[in-house]
Amino acid sequence: MPDPVVTKELTKVYKEGKIEVTALKSTNLILEKGVVVGLFGPSGSGKTTLLSMLGCILRPTSGSLNIFGNEVCGLAEEDLPRIRREFISFIFQGFNLFPALTAYENVILGLKMKGIVGEDADKRACYMLSEVGLKERMHFLPRDVSGGQRQRIAVARALAADSPIILADEPTGNLDQSNGRKVMELLKHMAASQRRCIVVATHDNRIMDLIDRVLYMEDGSIRQEKRS
Repeated sequence: MPDPVVTKELTKVYKEGKIEVTALKSTNLILEKGVVVGLFGPSGSGKTTLLSMLGCILRPTSGSLNIFGNEVCGLAEEDLPRIRREFISFIFQGFNLFPALTAYENVILGLKMKGIVGEDADKRACYMLSEVGLKERMHFLPRDVSGGQRQRIAVARALAADSPIILADEPTGNLDQSNGRKVMELLKHMAASQRRCIVVATHDNRIMDLIDRVLYMEDGSIRQEKRS
């Protein structure tokens, strides 16, 4: 089985008139199963750009991105949803919840988009919402719960689908220390027990001890790497 993610000279350049801004510079990475990778660095360092390209949301300017043996850079735009559906789930910093749907319905919709329906979807949704401490809130609308609880709904939605790659943008940013650690402990457990590849872009140094592999980013480059 190929590694979940392999990048070679992955680069992203934005053009603003005659000005070019390099958001990500020639990045080479191999991301493995069973490992939580943390992307640390200041705002504008390239963390979200890299995360978006790994998730096939943002197209690279040049280089190679291979997801479980699928070379993504050469795929047509209409083929990218299949890669995301089959291999990737997201935890968005802005939650991306549907305001008219309950917590349970938001998770169920996420599963439906992955092709998971019926009793299996129901069991997964209820289990994962319980795992993030929202058993008593699963039938509440997003507007009726706190920002931290909305964050945990987003986490439950991503984890319920059993995708082999989880990409998380500031998953603890809206959580207090206790709930932030619970979420990261759950992610770490999922990585270890289910051999998932989990990548977390974060500023939260409180969770550093729960990260297996730390990548420090600055000015669009990985400047330093540390493994636990």
